[in-house]
Amino acid sequence: MILDIFKVWFQRRLMVHEDGRVSLATSQTVILAGSAFRNSTESRLHSIGIQVASRVIYSMIMTRRPPGRTPFSRLAAVCLLALLAAHCSQSSPTSPGGPPAAGSIVYYTALGASDAIGYGSSVVCIPFAADCQNGKGYVQVIVRQLQAQGSTVNLNNLGIPGAVIGPGMEALAAQYHRTVLGNFIDREVPFVPRTSTLVTVFAGGNDINTVGAAIRSGAGGNDPWTFVDQQIKAFGGEYATLIAGIRNRAPGARLVVANLPNFAAIPMTSGYTLEERQLMQKISVGFSTQVINPLSSQGIAVVDLLCNPSFADPAVYSSDGFHPNDTGYAIFAAEMMKAISSSSFPAPAGSCAQMQVVPAR
Repeated sequence: MILDIFKVWFQRRLMVHEDGRVSLATSQTVILAGSAFRNSTESRLHSIGIQVASRVIYSMIMTRRPPGRTPFSRLAAVCLLALLAAHCSQSSPTSPGGPPAAGSIVYYTALGASDAIGYGSSVVCIPFAADCQNGKGYVQVIVRQLQAQGSTVNLNNLGIPGAVIGPGMEALAAQYHRTVLGNFIDREVPFVPRTSTLVTVFAGGNDINTVGAAIRSGAGGNDPWTFVDQQIKAFGGEYATLIAGIRNRAPGARLVVANLPNFAAIPMTSGYTLEERQLMQKISVGFSTQVINPLSSQGIAVVDLLCNPSFADPAVYSSDGFHPNDTGYAIFAAEMMKAISSSSFPAPAGSCAQMQVVPAR
């Protein structure tokens, strides 16, 4: 049904305009998604089921394709994401910079991937939805917890399922025929409203899988360990660009980021060989300890998922072994809320058992 709606060849390019409109530029047409069009689109989506739409989008993005093919479903997913884009809030912020005071107005912008819509939970939200009141993802739980404190929350959820950190990582994915719909730097940062008072970032999960998949496809040759070191450095460069872009767009916002669990400990990799798990450990721990954790010295609150034993427990993951389930998202939201609400949040641990769950190579 969804594919019947989109019968034209689209060039992937989302654009944001200063007046808040979102458009998808194509080789044949431009679709403008103003607020009136957004309303009619959401009505159509309700007719086929919000949860079905969300899961179809994710399956379009994550399904592996044979080399050399450009699936039409990918193009349709891009178009569908454009149609779901929400108008950014243009209201004025109150008390930006510090933890939100109870009863204040919070202009919350979330940057993420499928985690931002709660994929893997029992209630998945449509991408870019600002009013998914019953969503079980961490973003939606944070909104409800802020509201419970008396705050009025204006959410701008920018999460794009399957997104990676930047154009460099996206290019690596394309080189090894891994479908990626976009990246944080090009497709999310330009949407950050300058009025944001709170910004959260969870990035890197899809990047770990991209690097791991590249290695399994031959990247690095006989020395994948050096290739991993190179990718950790590249990830660090793009993460720095991401943070600079957010600060440029919303210099007064409180910024909270989360590091990454050790991927050798999550259920998805339980069937991997020892060397594959060692590589996934090196990638994920390297991303966290070398790139994300040091941000705590730059006035950014860093939530420590790496050294949180809960995220080495299979019970907090959904059936795909990668995304959290309701329990996992609730724990994630609770840790994020601690960072959001605290004026003095501790830096991530320098060492912990979760950093080495398989022998280091």
